Amino acid sequence: MTSPATSDLDDAALSPSTTGAEWWRSAVIYQIYPRSFADSNGDGLGDLPGITAHLDDLDALGVDAVWLSPFYRSPQKDAGYDVADYCDVDPLFGTLADFDDLLAAAHARGIRLIVDLVPNHSSDQHAWFQAALAAAPGSPERGRYMFRDGRGENGELPPNNWESVFGGPAWTRVTDPDGAPGQWYLHLFDTSQPDFDWSNPEVQGEFRRILRFWLDRGVDGFRVDVAHGLVKEDGLPDYVPPADAGSMGGGETSVPYWGQPEVHEIYRDWNTVLAEYDGDRALCAEAWLPTIEKTALWVRHDEMHQAFNFEYLETEWDAARLRAVISESLRAYPAVGAPSTWVLSNHDVVRHASRLALTAENPQGHGIGPDSPGKPVPELGLRRARAATALMLALPGSAYLYQGEELGLPEAIDIPDAARQDPTWFRTRGERYGRDGCRVPLPWDADAPAFGFSPTGRSWLPQPADWGSFARSAEAADPTSTLALYRTLLAQRRARGLGTGSLEWIDAGDDVIAFRNGNVTVVANLGAVAVAVPSGRVLAASAPLGDGMLPPDTTVWVASD
Repeated sequence: MTSPATSDLDDAALSPSTTGAEWWRSAVIYQIYPRSFADSNGDGLGDLPGITAHLDDLDALGVDAVWLSPFYRSPQKDAGYDVADYCDVDPLFGTLADFDDLLAAAHARGIRLIVDLVPNHSSDQHAWFQAALAAAPGSPERGRYMFRDGRGENGELPPNNWESVFGGPAWTRVTDPDGAPGQWYLHLFDTSQPDFDWSNPEVQGEFRRILRFWLDRGVDGFRVDVAHGLVKEDGLPDYVPPADAGSMGGGETSVPYWGQPEVHEIYRDWNTVLAEYDGDRALCAEAWLPTIEKTALWVRHDEMHQAFNFEYLETEWDAARLRAVISESLRAYPAVGAPSTWVLSNHDVVRHASRLALTAENPQGHGIGPDSPGKPVPELGLRRARAATALMLALPGSAYLYQGEELGLPEAIDIPDAARQDPTWFRTRGERYGRDGCRVPLPWDADAPAFGFSPTGRSWLPQPADWGSFARSAEAADPTSTLALYRTLLAQRRARGLGTGSLEWIDAGDDVIAFRNGNVTVVANLGAVAVAVPSGRVLAASAPLGDGMLPPDTTVWVASD
């Protein structure tokens, strides 16, 4: 029986695209934040050889692909998202040869590799920006970036009132070679991250070259940072976001620097570049947009292939709201020939093992720390995280996992002020904690220095003292661990083709989400009272079942075969 809220939806409306069998339509992709994954040389920063050394762990987990966050040459003002050279590896992470070794080792295990691309802005140390600083206003060098004259009698005021995502003004004034105050340049993020001018054909051509550089090396695609940025509204009008707006947009319907129509032409161009290569190379958009319907426009057949479903990520632990988001997603994305791309955590948001059990509103983009109100309840957070993941991995489409979530890692909250490194912390003078809490290096071995992250015990961010219980060594042999749960879910998802399946809702009550995907019945109990487990063979459960009942905050998969 279908629920009343979705009775007008037939199976076809809730099916993923069947226009092709491309790998990215149903893949489970594991995000690696390189500086926090594994350190091979003892300097306290993760690196490419460290990733290569742990590919067998990812193979055993059962993922289809890996997404690498930036590893390019960078001053590391924003953990590598300030790129100085898009076609080289920062020595902190290794060499191009190390990258090639990693790519070959991943492919040898049947694991695809996509890399991060940061097209909205570069580092201020990029050769182009250094040339722009040395050049005159109106020069071709300055035309690659968003340089503008200031307002006021002597140009002493910024060109408009835009604020940086990281806090503070989005404009910085330069000093000319003769020492006089000069023009201003736009940086939607840190001062060290000047925005490119994407109306410039030279910028467009340079990024085609960058795409081909990595495609020629064999990468399987790109995750595109701030994909909804790049183009700014003509005239750069003043704009003040509403008080409840997310730091990267998403809740606002019209923002002069997010989601401009001309951005779509850029990705149509990139789509043609990827089409030159064999192997279904993919583009995945980090696009924070007001609605699922608008996000779906980014994955039309000639643009991107995936777009993170951030509305799903941001939905509270509430059955009615989740049902609505899932239904809307499985209408909107297939309508343009694309899968929904589910996600619960990444390097920019509070880990879902903490976020789902906050006792106050989640301050998206601000992070949480020692003085935040409504701290998470750890046991409840882990229970809900396991249930949420079991729900997500049963849905048709693709899914992204963030490193460490397979261990049940919570947000690291008690990071000392002196150890914090996120530019958000500094630009807001400590008003916002930023994203350090989800970026703390992984625990591998409960009994080793830095929990096995680094042979010397060094760690670029401090690890909580109690993380030994989350270490892979502690979880690997425990059949009840979160790691064991993830392995089971991924194996069953692949064996039963859930990623390419279709969803049929089952009416199971207000606080319960229930559906069928193929011969698997999935029930998630988000209420306070246990409900009956459907008849059949239990394939996986996010928590122990008791006497045929599904406890609160628990998800179960049951097979009818």
